[in-house]
Amino acid sequence: MQLSNLERARSRGACAAGSGYRRARGFSLMEVMVALVVSTIGLLGLAKMEALAMSSTGVASSRSLAAIEASSLAAAMHANPGYWQAGTAQASYTISGTATTNPYAASPTCTLTGTSSCSVQAMAFNDLNQWAGAVSQVLPGYLATINCSQVVGVPVTCTIELQWTENGVAVNAQQTQMGSLVPAQYILFVQP
Repeated sequence: MQLSNLERARSRGACAAGSGYRRARGFSLMEVMVALVVSTIGLLGLAKMEALAMSSTGVASSRSLAAIEASSLAAAMHANPGYWQAGTAQASYTISGTATTNPYAASPTCTLTGTSSCSVQAMAFNDLNQWAGAVSQVLPGYLATINCSQVVGVPVTCTIELQWTENGVAVNAQQTQMGSLVPAQYILFVQP
C-alpha cells in the first residue's frame, strides 16, 4: 500500500510525539550570549598579545641598533691602533646624544681623499665625532661612555657602554605604574 507524503509526515509526527522525543531547532538566547562573552574575552587576549609583540619588536630593534653601533666604534678603534693601542688614549670618553654636547664635534675631518694628513689623535676624534652623529640618528637621547685601561705591559682594553630609554608595553599592573619609558643598556668589551 502506497502512503502519500502527508500521511508519512503525520505518522512520523505521531511516532515522535508518542515517544516523548522533541527535535532541537536552534540555539537558545542564553547559549548565544555565553558564546559571545567567551569570544570577546579571547579577542581581548589576542589584542594584548599583539601589543606586547609590537613592543618587543621595537625593543629588539633598538637593542640590535645599539649592538651594531658599538661594533662600528670597535672597528674604528681596530683601524687606528696608533692611538688606541699605544696607550696615549684618554682613560674615559663621555658622549651624549645631542650634537651640542659632543666634545669631538670640532675635530678636524680626516678622510682618505683629504690632502692634509691627520694625526692618530685627530683620526680618533674624527671617528668619535662621526660615530656620535650616527648613534644619535638611531638612538636619540643616548649616553655613551668609553673607558680604556692604561696599564703598562698589559694590552689596552676598552669598554663601550651605551645607555638609552625605550618604550615598553606593560604586561601587568605593576609595570603600568612604572611608566612606559624603560632604561636600556648595552656594553661591549674591546681590545683595540
